[in-house]
Amino acid sequence: MSKLREALRDLPEPVFADLLESDDAYLLVVDLPGASAETTDVRLERGRLHIEARREKAADADFSYVEEDRPLFLDAEIPLPPDATHEESFAEMDRGVLTVRLPKRAAAPEHTIPVSDA
Repeated sequence: MSKLREALRDLPEPVFADLLESDDAYLLVVDLPGASAETTDVRLERGRLHIEARREKAADADFSYVEEDRPLFLDAEIPLPPDATHEESFAEMDRGVLTVRLPKRAAAPEHTIPVSDA
């Protein structure tokens, strides 16, 4: 899980993220002000969560940018714990806050393996 924590610390400065854990799932909450569901892509690939998001902003036609300190294009790749699964996962965006729920893979039930003589 330390790789996941390190990846969250390496997100760009204007991006804030929380990681929550329950007995059966992980919940990743990422602040992406100005981004929407239409401008955000989330995918799971080889044990990594990929998030691409962009903020759409429009300046008034009478104004032009002198300085722009609010850009947002996030392209993050976050390693996931080995027990996270895509099955029944979901992501939703609410007012610039992305929430991704990743269930935990159920542990294999205890099973005795018989040993026989060769």
